Amino acid sequence: MHGRIKVKTTAEQKEAKRKEREKKMKMYNTATDRAFQKRANDEYDDEALELTGQMLTANSDFSTMWNYRKEVFVKLKDKKTDDEMEKMFKSELHFLEMCLKHNPKSYGVWHHRCFVMDTMPNPDWNRELDLCNKFLEYDERNFHCWDYRRFVVQRSSVAVEDEVEYTNAKISSNFSNFSSWHYRSKLLPILYPDPAKKERVKEDILHQEYELVQNAFFTDPNDQSAWFYHRWLLGRAEQDQDIRYLYINKKMNRLVLSFTIATDLKNKECEIKVNDQVVMATWFTPNKQPYSSLVWICQLPENTLSQNAENTVYVSIDSGQVQKTVVLKGEVCCHGDTVTPQTVFASEMSAETSTVLQNELESCQQLQELEPENKWCLLTIILLMRALNPLKYEQLMLEYVEILKKVDSYRLKYYNDLRSKFVIENNIISRLENSDATSIDLSNKGLTCLYHANHLIHMTAVNVSANQLTSLRHCYMLQGVQTLEADDNEITDLSDAICLPQLQTLSLRNNSLTAVEQLGPLASCPELRTLQLQGNSVCDVTDFKVKVQTCLPQLKQLNGENL
Repeated sequence: MHGRIKVKTTAEQKEAKRKEREKKMKMYNTATDRAFQKRANDEYDDEALELTGQMLTANSDFSTMWNYRKEVFVKLKDKKTDDEMEKMFKSELHFLEMCLKHNPKSYGVWHHRCFVMDTMPNPDWNRELDLCNKFLEYDERNFHCWDYRRFVVQRSSVAVEDEVEYTNAKISSNFSNFSSWHYRSKLLPILYPDPAKKERVKEDILHQEYELVQNAFFTDPNDQSAWFYHRWLLGRAEQDQDIRYLYINKKMNRLVLSFTIATDLKNKECEIKVNDQVVMATWFTPNKQPYSSLVWICQLPENTLSQNAENTVYVSIDSGQVQKTVVLKGEVCCHGDTVTPQTVFASEMSAETSTVLQNELESCQQLQELEPENKWCLLTIILLMRALNPLKYEQLMLEYVEILKKVDSYRLKYYNDLRSKFVIENNIISRLENSDATSIDLSNKGLTCLYHANHLIHMTAVNVSANQLTSLRHCYMLQGVQTLEADDNEITDLSDAICLPQLQTLSLRNNSLTAVEQLGPLASCPELRTLQLQGNSVCDVTDFKVKVQTCLPQLKQLNGENL
């Protein structure tokens, strides 16, 4: 037995490891306490760098220590020469590389490296680019490194063309490299900007990109990276800010504006003129919330609008960048901007792009025949149809949505809401031929959610019955509605049915309302006189009628009976 090494038992090994951990933890805690004390005492010296270095070697995600370390370098910069600081910064870069070897996806390390490169006297950006190349060879999906690469490129003289070629190489080696596709989407608008569309790419370049991405998803149809990039290519430029509708109600002395993009008029320069006279007035959102909104309301002072003659109303936002003039001849008018079915919800598309997208649609349909259960292909077909001609492809699009719901049942609710959005859009587009219509029938459409209420601010009658709605989402935008029908749904939430100044009749038969308290938001609708609640369990509440009267004193009729 002599001379033979004693093998530790499992229990002995665990105990040794426990003691070692306790020892390290004690040292770590002691160093942490010491570092916090030095920072509290405004001590910024070499000892502080040594202490923070020990802790960050063990835990590179200790953000407070990185911040303390930055403060030390800032303070020492005022005391040391440039040569001394250059030497310290180079040493710091080596220290950071050691940390990255242990944790290449540490936010703190990459952020601190940005600080060092921005602060040191003579940064070597070429070396940093080589560093990025090495780390991306090791892990091509390290988005921390991709972010740092963008930082390096922005501060160095690297040509955008070279970076585009770099993404080409990375994508060619692996179509599944989402970071490369994403980086490419940031580079192309810089290299090939579309002069007419902000943050978009020239059409001829877009058409080349369609060919590239098509090769990717035909190679691996189940990888989502190329499909997301294709969706970015498909997305047309955002519409410019404009007043979509200007609704005027003489009786209420009220203007209602509907914008193409949500805005905050509280922080805008707004001017209103009525019959060439400047009017001082305040703006507020329909639901009285202080944030950006698609719809804004202006309550005009009494007698601003002439009762016996025409009124010319002019609205200007940001010194005329957005403006509209409307002539009010009667009690109410609503003036909309000039749009076509293709531009109501997106910007105009050229004939050349339409041809390319048509070819894309045919290619995706061919792929779908080969891969009938590929959700990305199905969703792209639907989006292409929406981009090309939403009315022409409506029925076929709905059929594809049904297939998609079966193929990807985990996202059933998302697809139901997406379908609802498209159906409502098509109904709004269809109404363009009859711009004077003041009612819309969205009943029995299979809707699970309401969208685009900002397009309906002037509707006097809205019917959303026989759907699958659980709430009246964004209904506070319906500033002109007098009759709202929402029977035969699954509504439990009326929180958005508020501040409707002209609502007189509301029908909520056969829904899922269980308590009188759920009706509370309707108290903010001063003209509400008739409420239909038959088929809701709330009607079985003790003293139902008395409680409703207390909650909604403006009512005159409840469930067909006078109050």
